[in-house]
Amino acid sequence: MARIVIVNLPFASARRPSLQAGLLKGLAERAGWTCHTLHLNLDFAVLVGRERYELLCQHRGVQLSDWLFSVAAFGADAPDPQACLLDELAPAFLDELQALGIDDACAWLLRLRDVLVPAYLQACTAAVLALDAPVVAFTSTFQQNTPAFALADRLKAAADGLTTLFGGANFDDVMGLEYVRSVPAVDYAAIGEADISFPLWLQAMASGGDAGAVPGIASRRPDGSVRHTPSQGPFERLDELPLPDYDEYFSRAERLGFFDGQAGRAVDLPVEGARGCWWGEKHHCVFCGLNAGSMRFRSKSPQRFLDEVSSLSRRYRSFHVETVDNIIDMSYFQTVLPEMERLGASWNVFYEVKSNLKPEQIAALARAGIRRIQPGIESLSSPVLKLMRKGVRAIHNVNLLRWCRHHGIRVSWNLLWGFPGEQEAHYAEQLALLPRLRHLQPPDGCGRLWMERFSPLYTQRELLGVTDVRPTASYAQVYPRSIDLSRSAYFFDYRVEGALHDSVFEPLAEAVEHWRAAQRGPDVPRLHALSAPGHLRLTDLRDPGRSGMYELDGDLATIYQAFMAQPTSIEAAARATGLAAARIDEAVAAFDEQGLMMREDTLALALALPQRAAT
Repeated sequence: MARIVIVNLPFASARRPSLQAGLLKGLAERAGWTCHTLHLNLDFAVLVGRERYELLCQHRGVQLSDWLFSVAAFGADAPDPQACLLDELAPAFLDELQALGIDDACAWLLRLRDVLVPAYLQACTAAVLALDAPVVAFTSTFQQNTPAFALADRLKAAADGLTTLFGGANFDDVMGLEYVRSVPAVDYAAIGEADISFPLWLQAMASGGDAGAVPGIASRRPDGSVRHTPSQGPFERLDELPLPDYDEYFSRAERLGFFDGQAGRAVDLPVEGARGCWWGEKHHCVFCGLNAGSMRFRSKSPQRFLDEVSSLSRRYRSFHVETVDNIIDMSYFQTVLPEMERLGASWNVFYEVKSNLKPEQIAALARAGIRRIQPGIESLSSPVLKLMRKGVRAIHNVNLLRWCRHHGIRVSWNLLWGFPGEQEAHYAEQLALLPRLRHLQPPDGCGRLWMERFSPLYTQRELLGVTDVRPTASYAQVYPRSIDLSRSAYFFDYRVEGALHDSVFEPLAEAVEHWRAAQRGPDVPRLHALSAPGHLRLTDLRDPGRSGMYELDGDLATIYQAFMAQPTSIEAAARATGLAAARIDEAVAAFDEQGLMMREDTLALALALPQRAAT
């Protein structure tokens, strides 16, 4: 009995192993079970083409990826056999598919659904059954539901007595309870974090105990109702977790040719340093639906985290590390980062951080090998950031972009709009600011925010003036009527009282595209400063139509230098330089007029990046 297979299916990215599968394997083996993992998403990536597969993974419009497996999962109950959903695809997405060599995107997607998906599932069924395990577990996040339901249904039809267990973010809270109630292929589900419930469930299964009575596990009673005893709360002792086991991912990827032609394994190794969000515990960002019932912030000890990064990197011969933390533990700046710097490793690390980091903290990230960050910028308007509950101002976001560009750190960020209470002026101000920032990294994209279950936008909608909340329309083209979408959906459509029209945001979106194009061009915009005591040379190459060089001496150089490190008030600059506040205010106004500084309320910031003289 004590044999289990843990399956990772589309549409998880093929560029990294599943942390969930790797952790659960370790927990299963501790419980005395023989455990195999199968990253069958890799097989589908090869089948459809790896670049095309990743584009499907990243798609966040209609529920396209789940739709591709809907007929396979629900058969005659699938709600869109005529493929009406394909008519709703955004032209930009179709253009991306065409750029990958697909001339008729809709015909290609239809062939995926009707021909390749059934053949793929047949091969997956054979692969799982070959391991002869009576228990199969599925991890499901975002658009992994219907592939898992489809495969589970085939496995149960082919193997009498086979038991399925589901878990992952798609099974948090009421969503998981609804899938247990309505999807026959789901026998059990781990609701929320499974570090405690999963081993206890395995123990009950192996001993013939009542597996449905385990806290944190949901199951379906004979009368169709759902049985569920809530867990005792989020798991606290992160140091006690096993090291993730990614062996099968790498062996499968090698067998499928993922590393052919590569000098090494440029695979992001998922590493967990912390769970929850210390900022969200105090001020839950209005649009964030992460963490569900586990917002409480917990982190691993510095030595455990460092040992894990070192061990995984050495074992799997990859220098790319992707922390999955929602936010960095700020104590790591005094513990983990200095030790990473001392080790002198060639790691390329990704981390999520808060955007109001100080310049010395950004420098510490760079010295430690953190080359990519996601700081949650989301807007360059302080009033909009306040509506988001971000606890940061636009001028701080700009300063983070400055110092990340200076230190060579790649920033993943977006501009969002559509917030309750926003005004046209907030976007006119951002539009006026963008030309000054052309030398900095532009956003990866921009658009209207979406509503996620568990976010304040959803849970506090009456307070925020949000009405007409309903599951995103495309869910109805994926899931049959037997599933209550009001309980199972994660994304929702809605209306905001007094919402601004899309035309308000269009000029900003167009300006962002120009910014992105300029950064891809042959002459990348620049604004940099060579500095010495009492002397400053600014070179402004942000606008291809004009360029300028400014030689600043004496007070002017001193004043500009006083605002180089971080947003600073006139009064603080006066104390630091000994110059009169009126003189500083006059100079700052002139720099602001020339677009060389940014001014926001009482704060000002030099926009040039510091540079060393060429050799």
